[in-house]
Amino acid sequence: MTTVTRADIAESICEEIGLSRKDAGDILDMVIDEIKGEMVAGRDVKISTFGSFLLKRKNARIGRNPKTGVEAEITPRTVISFRPSNSLKNAVNKKADN
Repeated sequence: MTTVTRADIAESICEEIGLSRKDAGDILDMVIDEIKGEMVAGRDVKISTFGSFLLKRKNARIGRNPKTGVEAEITPRTVISFRPSNSLKNAVNKKADN
């Protein structure tokens, strides 16, 4: 299994649309910045046929260090989760079946 990087995605945009590498990278950066900005503002982001980036608020709680057994407070925080769309799940499962 390989990892796709930002540069790989920009290169694909460059080849598909025929833009320069710099323009393709700039467009990708704008899309990522828009998603990040919405999440920083506290809003979930849903991209049709791809999935949703969801913000979940976790309350403070008492946790335990698994090595020492010492209790410690885990501070409240916001975590990001991704829920893929059914379309994405189906595409991935079809690829896995082949």
